[in-house]
Amino acid sequence: GLLDQQEQEEFLSSVETVVLTIFLSIIIIMTVFGNLLVMVALCKDRHLRKKKTNYFIVSLAFADLLVALVVMPFAAIELTTGHWRYGEIFCLVRTSLDVLLTTASILHLCCIALDRYYAICCQPLVYRHKMTPLRVAVMLGGCWLIPTFISFLPIMQSWNAIGIEDIERRALTGGSNDTSCVFLVNRPYALICSAVAFYVPLALMVLAYQRIYVTAMTHVRQIETLQRAGSAPAPVSTSRMRIETKAAKTLAVIMGCFCLCWAPFFITNVVDPFIHYSVPWQLWTAWLWLGYINSGLNPFLYAFLNRAFRRAFLVILCCGDERYSRQGSCSYGHTHRACSAASVNGTSMALR
Repeated sequence: GLLDQQEQEEFLSSVETVVLTIFLSIIIIMTVFGNLLVMVALCKDRHLRKKKTNYFIVSLAFADLLVALVVMPFAAIELTTGHWRYGEIFCLVRTSLDVLLTTASILHLCCIALDRYYAICCQPLVYRHKMTPLRVAVMLGGCWLIPTFISFLPIMQSWNAIGIEDIERRALTGGSNDTSCVFLVNRPYALICSAVAFYVPLALMVLAYQRIYVTAMTHVRQIETLQRAGSAPAPVSTSRMRIETKAAKTLAVIMGCFCLCWAPFFITNVVDPFIHYSVPWQLWTAWLWLGYINSGLNPFLYAFLNRAFRRAFLVILCCGDERYSRQGSCSYGHTHRACSAASVNGTSMALR
């Protein structure tokens, strides 16, 4: 009886491990595939290289690709085996890379939101003046440099553990010989890190997307007023309004996915040090993987929804079939003249 029960429990735990391994492997493979496709598309398609926004999208894809290649596999191995086998120094390196790359990914999303704001809410001339190649380069540099100040610098110096050394030591050993790669943070680090990595970018994204939404809706109402008055607008402005309405609708999806993926983790991250680190590790793991999933969703949200990227993907996946490359990004019944005028200010969210 007791032996049978023990065997049954072992069988169930091995089934759970297999299911978990398959699930995590699918997440990792999908994230690698999606982000690689975005990067290859930009390398092969010169039309995509013309738009400044696409440099943010490709840099974002690179950050997300590194999350899938460097961070996720070690997190998956630790989760499925139940312990960390790679030593204390590599644990610090892994943790630093985790914080660096996920923060870089979030900062890229913030830059894309600001770029969209300038493209849609400002005049084309203002957009060109604001988003110069130098400014784009500085913003991209910031996306990679800023995260190092909250990752490698404090983590390698163990600033995150000042005042909580005893709690961390107990968590690392777990009262047994099994070592784990636990990352505990003190209150100042939790607040500063969460603000830089999530709360400040979130506030900027909400402000930018709120302004874009209001602008797009105002333009749509203006069109409706003109149509009712009988003075039908030019096809160019109609096309422009259609693009902006679609852009506005997509914002809810983008913001919703971002908040759904990262808010649980960063809320827990701030709360945990104030409730004596009582959040169970299972909840931490679930929230962290939900954040990692965001790296797999980004290519779909930022590139796959973009018609020009979709066309480039078709060319790559169909082994360079010329039928797809000949179709302009303004097919689907739009006139080329109207479409090119509508996307003159680099509106990358020309979504269908």
